[in-house]
Amino acid sequence: MKFLIILAACVCSMLVAAEVQVTADKFFADEAKRISIFEGNVTVIKEGDKLTAKKITIHFDEKKQPILYIATGDAKGNMMMKEKHYYGEADKMTYDPTKSLYTLEKKAFLHEIDTDKKVYGELIRVDQISGHYEVDGKGSAPVKFIFKVEDKKQ
Repeated sequence: MKFLIILAACVCSMLVAAEVQVTADKFFADEAKRISIFEGNVTVIKEGDKLTAKKITIHFDEKKQPILYIATGDAKGNMMMKEKHYYGEADKMTYDPTKSLYTLEKKAFLHEIDTDKKVYGELIRVDQISGHYEVDGKGSAPVKFIFKVEDKKQ
């Protein structure tokens, strides 16, 4: 039986309040460590962003505001950045709401849906505020960038 867990919180980002909804099969909270652990079919939804994984740990500050989301186990995410839609996958994804920064680690993949650009690497950082993303192969494999061009033949 799946438990529905709803976590409503104000996210610390430029005085804008946003509702966060989390669903999972299991839930554990440690008030002293200021963490909540969600396991089994975990989905986190905040405005236009959606993060799914087998396990997501949320760290909170002393005011009980989320400061870090860590998704592991088949981590996938849909995110908005500068009016564009992105889809990402990695072994581990973290999201820092105070900086609007996603970090995708190990077997990372990011797809800019609107333009069909795709990047692959071991580490991808996505800064939603600046609209920049950076990809690093970490020496284990080259970074791969795939995009389409129009051939203008006459």
